[in-house]
Amino acid sequence: MSDTALRQIGLIGFGEVGGIFGQDWVSKGIRVVTYDILFETMGSRERMAEKARRASVEMAGNYAEAVRGADLVVAAVTASSALPVAKACAPALRPGQIYMDVNSVSPDTKIQVGTEMARANIDFVECAVLAAVAAPRLKVPLLLGGRRAQELTQRFNGLGMDATAVSENIGVASAIKMCRSVVMKGLAALAIESLFAARRYGAEDAVIASFEATYPGMGWAKALPDNLARRAVEHSKRRAAEMRESAETIKSSGIEPRMSLATAELQDWLTREMQANGYVYKESDPFSWQMIADTIAGVTKTSA
Repeated sequence: MSDTALRQIGLIGFGEVGGIFGQDWVSKGIRVVTYDILFETMGSRERMAEKARRASVEMAGNYAEAVRGADLVVAAVTASSALPVAKACAPALRPGQIYMDVNSVSPDTKIQVGTEMARANIDFVECAVLAAVAAPRLKVPLLLGGRRAQELTQRFNGLGMDATAVSENIGVASAIKMCRSVVMKGLAALAIESLFAARRYGAEDAVIASFEATYPGMGWAKALPDNLARRAVEHSKRRAAEMRESAETIKSSGIEPRMSLATAELQDWLTREMQANGYVYKESDPFSWQMIADTIAGVTKTSA
């Protein structure tokens, strides 16, 4: 990449992350061309086209059109699609381009994506996104890995982003994210199981007071329970998939992934219960963990 790098970004996947990154990169003066399989899906194309129009992002008809002429190609799809998308893009890429994968997948999957790119003589940078993108947008913390990670980090940070190069070896950045998720997502799962049960016994105030006394400063008596539950509810299905990737990461290290799988199972349960009770998360709606607990329990009252 030269001093005039990041003139154009090819964006594969125009969901939540792709939509936010794409719009914000355009605001920085970068041309963004995107392709998403929903562009070809009946009933979705018009909605996606309007989303692209509002973001001033150009729509491509296929993978090749999206990556053509791009300095950087960013894959922001689903965990299960990361490797197939890399294989679909590789034949259309040219030496000098960088392919970056931001998906929440295991180090082994990132290494496989890197191997696909190496076969095509394309530089690969893995990217681990360490927080939900909706609020910080381009300022969300990113960990980058690969031979050109430091170079890309400098370009990103020049745009006001928050990127850190952690290793030239592929897999380290995603290992940090996956191992971190065992605790971050696991804490939310523990809180949900504990507090939802405590509420059914009418014991939640005493349980929260005990947490606050044992771990002062964490916010158990303030916003922490709502914050943990909100993130688990908002991204329940996606979190289950991510925790299974965490489980693969832990298993590959030689450790049985008991906690990761348990967290994934709780997220699956949460998804099923919300669907069964007709609950659809809306960011604009009032939210409390007690409301979700009561909804799942089939209780009509709501506590603040």
